[in-house]
Amino acid sequence: MAAAQLTTDHLSERHRPTLDQALEAIRTRAYWSPHPEHPKAYGENGSLSAADGLAAHKAVLGARFELDQPGTDGWTGGEVSPYGPELGVEYPHADVDVLLPAMRAGTAAWRDAGPETRALVCLEILARISARTHEFAHAVMHTSGQAFMMAFQAGGPHAQDRGLEAVAYAYAEQVRTPLVADWSKPQGKRDPLELRKAFTPVGRGISLLIGCNTFPTWNGYPGLFASLATGNPVLVKPHPRAVLPLALTVKVAREVLAEAGFDPNLVALAAERPGEGIAKELALRPEIRIIDYTGSTSFGDWLETNARQAQVYTEKAGVNTVVIDSTDDYKGMLSNLAFSLSLYSGQMCTTPQNLLIPRDGISTDAGPKSYDEVVADLAAAVDGLLGDDARANALLGAIVNPDVKARLEAAAGLGEVALASREIANPDFPDAVVRTPVLVKLDGSKPDAEAAYMSECFGPVAFAVSVDSTADGLDLLRRTVREKGAMTVGAYTTSADVERAVEEVCLEESAQLSLNLTGGVYVNQTAAFSDFHGSGGNPAANAALCDGAFVSNRFRVVEVRRQA
Repeated sequence: MAAAQLTTDHLSERHRPTLDQALEAIRTRAYWSPHPEHPKAYGENGSLSAADGLAAHKAVLGARFELDQPGTDGWTGGEVSPYGPELGVEYPHADVDVLLPAMRAGTAAWRDAGPETRALVCLEILARISARTHEFAHAVMHTSGQAFMMAFQAGGPHAQDRGLEAVAYAYAEQVRTPLVADWSKPQGKRDPLELRKAFTPVGRGISLLIGCNTFPTWNGYPGLFASLATGNPVLVKPHPRAVLPLALTVKVAREVLAEAGFDPNLVALAAERPGEGIAKELALRPEIRIIDYTGSTSFGDWLETNARQAQVYTEKAGVNTVVIDSTDDYKGMLSNLAFSLSLYSGQMCTTPQNLLIPRDGISTDAGPKSYDEVVADLAAAVDGLLGDDARANALLGAIVNPDVKARLEAAAGLGEVALASREIANPDFPDAVVRTPVLVKLDGSKPDAEAAYMSECFGPVAFAVSVDSTADGLDLLRRTVREKGAMTVGAYTTSADVERAVEEVCLEESAQLSLNLTGGVYVNQTAAFSDFHGSGGNPAANAALCDGAFVSNRFRVVEVRRQA
């Protein structure tokens, strides 16, 4: 291994202030981010400009992605952008019987480095990723189908924030126990009993990150950095349609680890051949002691049931619900909901699906509105938001895979269509599949409708569900969260009693609630260091991004006692 180029002093000088600010942010929950959201903020101080980032992205296309990993037994690829072009990147395919032992070889030195050094190395990795945000944005865009600005922000600074947040929590939990303590127990007239005790945070073992298609970095970085910062090697198994963003991440991590004097094999890539499906095989390996997974409920449930040797963290699926009781800003409510339903074609685990509206209507600042009027006005708001094709492309992005398109097309047959989905051409990418949301009216009292609204329909599909009353809607909300889970819940009301009732449901069922959002904050967006993404307390996810529970079970404290 090459001599360390990154000394502890250098890392501390550069990153300790950032770590301290992150620790303060998770304590106060105030707004803070060290990663600029605007593309024009990049291009100086070593960061790539827009043009350089695009050039760097194009440079990796149609070529082999070298990582110099042990156990490479071939090459694999096949990613096709949701916007049409084939990426043509080939990644090393690993013989895990060779790779996994190599990953464990550097664990002792990584453990002995201690929580602070591990945190600082992680922050250096994030800093280098941040400098290449423009490059990462193109990689995220062309694997997830996100529009460029969303790929830039969600796949760049917001993902980096979530990674840094995980490092801060990991550091805080590890230093909760002192590294050394002197223990003296009085014995009356006899000499006291004296021991010197050492406490070392020790990682569980190799951590497996199973990446997702829609948010490869945003959903991947919390688990990756939480495990690495707590002393665990990390094997990154990307979604086969979204390898490039995580492969770039692995490459940066390996470079930084080597420069800091650690084994680069502490982070490695497990790309799979088409149809190989290695996630199940890896998940059951005895070397795998931690698993992070974002994706379908069925596979998440399988992991929780079968990967018994590992600590499993899952973000699966739920049926996100908005209760509409009343509002004092009708126009603002409609605008806010229209944006929430449209952003990234509804392909977010936090996008609202069910809108529960009393069949007798609601009271608003614009006068009473019937159920039909609310639905029609919301349809008009979505139509107005997406009426201009250029604006629509910038908000919607592209449909990520054929399954989403099929669900969208099938949804129109589930009830009365209040707003039909339409095709939108993307002049820059003629092969992109771009669709506006469909809004379907369902009668909440009918059993045939229940089959639709009580199932997750991932994608640009929303159901306007009529309920007998707000109280009836709250009962349905409770049952939905309890049985199906929810990453987000929203509610609109001018009644203090209704507000308390909604809050009580969400407290009892462990669902994150947003009340009366009418401005530039949306129910499907969360801010690192302040908002919790998921709760870990309902069927949608068994973990929250990010809290102490997300990091504390990734390590154990091992004590060594010595006679003083």
